[in-house]
Amino acid sequence: MRMEHLIHDAFAADGVLSRAADHFLPREGQTEMALAVARTIEDGGALVVEAGTGVGKTFSYLVPALLSGERVLLSTATKTLQDQLFGRDLPRLVQALGLPVRTALLKGRASYLCLHRMELARRDANLPDRGSVRTLAKIEEWSQATRTGDLAELSGLDERSPLIPLVTSTRENCLGAQCPKFRACHVNLARREALAADVVVINHHLFFADLAVRESGMAELLPTVRVAIFDEAHQLNETGVQFLGAYLTTGQLLDFGRDMLAAGLQLARGLADWQQAASAVEKASRDLRLVVGRTAPGARLRWVGAAPGEVDAQAWAEALRGLGEACSQALAALSTVSEIAPDFARLIERAEAMLERVHAFAGPCASGAVRWIDAGAQLRLVESPLDIAKAVQEKLLRAGGDEQSRRAWIFTSATLGDDAKLSWFTEPCGLEQAEVLRVGSPFDYATQAAVYVPRHLPKPGDPAHSAQVAVLAAEGAQRLGGRTMVLTTTLRALRAIGEDLQRRFEGSGQVEVLVQGQLPKRRLIERFREGASHGGAGCVLVASASFWEGVDVPGDALQLVIIDKLPFPPPGDPLVEARATRLESQGRSAFNDYFVPEAAVALKQGAGRLIRRESDQGVLVVCDTRMATMGYGRRLMAALPPMRVLRSNEEFLEALDALASPTRTSTTDPAWT
Repeated sequence: MRMEHLIHDAFAADGVLSRAADHFLPREGQTEMALAVARTIEDGGALVVEAGTGVGKTFSYLVPALLSGERVLLSTATKTLQDQLFGRDLPRLVQALGLPVRTALLKGRASYLCLHRMELARRDANLPDRGSVRTLAKIEEWSQATRTGDLAELSGLDERSPLIPLVTSTRENCLGAQCPKFRACHVNLARREALAADVVVINHHLFFADLAVRESGMAELLPTVRVAIFDEAHQLNETGVQFLGAYLTTGQLLDFGRDMLAAGLQLARGLADWQQAASAVEKASRDLRLVVGRTAPGARLRWVGAAPGEVDAQAWAEALRGLGEACSQALAALSTVSEIAPDFARLIERAEAMLERVHAFAGPCASGAVRWIDAGAQLRLVESPLDIAKAVQEKLLRAGGDEQSRRAWIFTSATLGDDAKLSWFTEPCGLEQAEVLRVGSPFDYATQAAVYVPRHLPKPGDPAHSAQVAVLAAEGAQRLGGRTMVLTTTLRALRAIGEDLQRRFEGSGQVEVLVQGQLPKRRLIERFREGASHGGAGCVLVASASFWEGVDVPGDALQLVIIDKLPFPPPGDPLVEARATRLESQGRSAFNDYFVPEAAVALKQGAGRLIRRESDQGVLVVCDTRMATMGYGRRLMAALPPMRVLRSNEEFLEALDALASPTRTSTTDPAWT
């Protein structure tokens, strides 16, 4: 193999990686993965690699990809990881390898400033609040200096700011070539640079959005790429099903009504009753929400018949019909002024698309799909495939004929399953025929980490469970001076445990309790990493959902990870229920083939927050007695890294005291061997 010697040289102790990476150490697993990626690039086909924490998988795929000389598409899970790849890892390697490689970063529309909508926002008298006026002024000042228009450049801009939707475009409201700012458009500039680059860094959301609607510019890019690499591939299936189905939200409808009213009054005042048309859409949207009635926050209602959940079928049908009529009236009003401005042509397209979706949701669900509604402040109607297997097979692996067979598809993550075939990932992604490689972590978990399942706690369903988890977390944080992360499986537990811990440590000055939702995620992680390093209080972070993965806190800032319950999928979730039903119809066990593997993967992801470097030490606590008492608990324990098992509360407290000891200098401390 022509790249084999280059790979070995690059990953040698004195190779190019020693100049590109901080504290580089040769790792057998890293080289093994790089060689497998190189073979796949040369021969074509699909490779699935589970690379444990610490392997260094990023360089394992980047080095052979860059050395191949092929055009490469890199997709990762989040915009933050995109920025890291593009701004740090790629430049280091390109420089170290001395290659004339052009790289480009491509994100979705919502990441880029829209100059046209910024001007509209400036003239909008109904900005959300005074803070938005100040933020808009800051954005306008920055817009004069930025080349990319990527809002990630603008420090201090809260990703939750209500102003962001007003200064960015969507597929629905973009004016395209008719926009007065088209020549200076940041989205188009990013796409042009991507088409001219050798390596393009995107994210999974952008990739699947393009597969679904062919809107992101990927339609021109993907056919020219011979190597596609998906990092953090464990998120592919759940990301894909979001885009490969159909959805309609009352938020979309209200935005449409607002945009129609603004354009009508600014550009065609008096030519139609814009107030009446917009009000009709708004009323029909709110009527649809009212038909559903009050629901629990974040509720998902399965939709298997004529109406979702327990909603009255006749009232639901009438509300959908009223919504269709309001969209038709808006379409008629817009058609009378379609030639006046490009804004109206785009609004007509939006009205037509929404009317089509209303009619689709008034009919039966597609075969092999599942329907539900998300019922929060707004209503979201969803029809989704159960997985992405068909799309991957037909739109990726089988598309393009002979040329497609030469393409290399690389899928990698630290967590892709709990069996040799990585079935949790390969089955729903249509990759059963792919080559599978599992590369273990180089960390010495037996001396670096311990796991404890406290048997004295109430069962997870007991109302007292969260309070007892808080007691355990408080004692651990007290002994360690913070350094504790509590991961919860529900928002209810997040609030209960977070509020309990904040009450316990209020005014202590020793431990600061950080709770997800009370600050932006980026600030929470920054503060937690600081810990007590600047003379302040140590930290406890209580979090759920997105904090289970992608959070990297190396060193002593994190030494105790507590998981409140085994992370089984919620059985009442419509998508979960439909997947379980499909397995049962195939004669398989939904519990063994779906629920347990899902819990195993999520548990591995949560546990992965603990040990991030060779020098890290810590304790993982799983506060769920089922881990120790049920038969499937052994399977879940086996899915974790091979940590030392603590058998009693006394051993747990001794381990914490050893971590807190100022004389601890190495992993050979007697308390850890």
